[in-house]
Amino acid sequence: MKPKTAFGRFLVYLMLLCGSVMFAAPLAWLLSTALKPIDQTMKMPPTWIPMAYYATVNGRYMEVTRDAMVEPGIWHVTEYSPDKMRRKGLMSANVPESQITARIHPRWENFSIALATIGGRSIEEAQGSVKKRGDPANQDTRVPFWRFLGNSAFVGIFGVLGAVLSNAIIAYGFARIRWRGRDVLFAITMATMMVPFPVLMVPLYGIFRSLGWIGTLKPLWAPAFFGNAFNIFLMRQFFLTIPEELSEVARIDGCSEWKIFWHVILPLSKPVLAVVALFQFLGSWNDFMGPLLYLTRKHTFTLALALQNYQSQHGGVQWHYLMAASAVMIFPIIVLFFLTQKTFIKGIATTGLKG
Repeated sequence: MKPKTAFGRFLVYLMLLCGSVMFAAPLAWLLSTALKPIDQTMKMPPTWIPMAYYATVNGRYMEVTRDAMVEPGIWHVTEYSPDKMRRKGLMSANVPESQITARIHPRWENFSIALATIGGRSIEEAQGSVKKRGDPANQDTRVPFWRFLGNSAFVGIFGVLGAVLSNAIIAYGFARIRWRGRDVLFAITMATMMVPFPVLMVPLYGIFRSLGWIGTLKPLWAPAFFGNAFNIFLMRQFFLTIPEELSEVARIDGCSEWKIFWHVILPLSKPVLAVVALFQFLGSWNDFMGPLLYLTRKHTFTLALALQNYQSQHGGVQWHYLMAASAVMIFPIIVLFFLTQKTFIKGIATTGLKG
């Protein structure tokens, strides 16, 4: 129902704008933090724009970090270092505020350093200031960022294949094939949505351990091949909107149920298939509890678990690098949504119109 007056439309657009700002603010803060030096990430009051400060210290004009104001108009500054944990030997002095120059300076190098250090390399190695260390034990713990990315993509792609195939077949059976006990079994299937995952953790872990899957990626994608109640519901409701006459015509032409499903129903169900695929990929990509339970070796970590492991990797949380790595992680999701936005909205809008 559209507002009839200009004032009503103004209120609607104002509410939409406020809602958009509320949802976009965390993402904007993440990107802003990813481009800042470490000393500005926790600054109070917070700043949105990444800045760089320059001053002359002991006769050298250099980039500095403003540590604290020692007295009105006088700042104690330290030679800038990208790693706040290693500041030994850096020059420092008290400098008048009038002699400190501020410039807008996004730290794009934070992204390359974050991607290099997330797998175990030191910040100095990521910057190229030192060569790789020769300790074999240290080398064994290093995993490149692209391995984590590949693990997440592998789990997401196989999860999508399993979810689309299994849920479509099950939903077709609930929607278009009449058999005794169909509605009762469908109700039981929907009731499983009320069972929280913590209740299933221990039994699932026992099953996967008996299969020898602990420490592998199989527990993260194999369950997708056994159906999901929510996805089954979405597909069933969409299948009910497809005219029954199309199936009857196909039966008259001699098509089996499998051919009807494969050649008639699925080609007409691209919107809901895209919705289920997107939901499954988002769930697999962002899943943290599953990898935390089942993965034991670093080279099998997904991006979500690698980011959690990265927080204390260097003796403290390097927030600017953590936000940079997080931005890289969510970038594929944002791109995927914009590429499938039209199909996604169509699938949601047309699901459940009948039945």
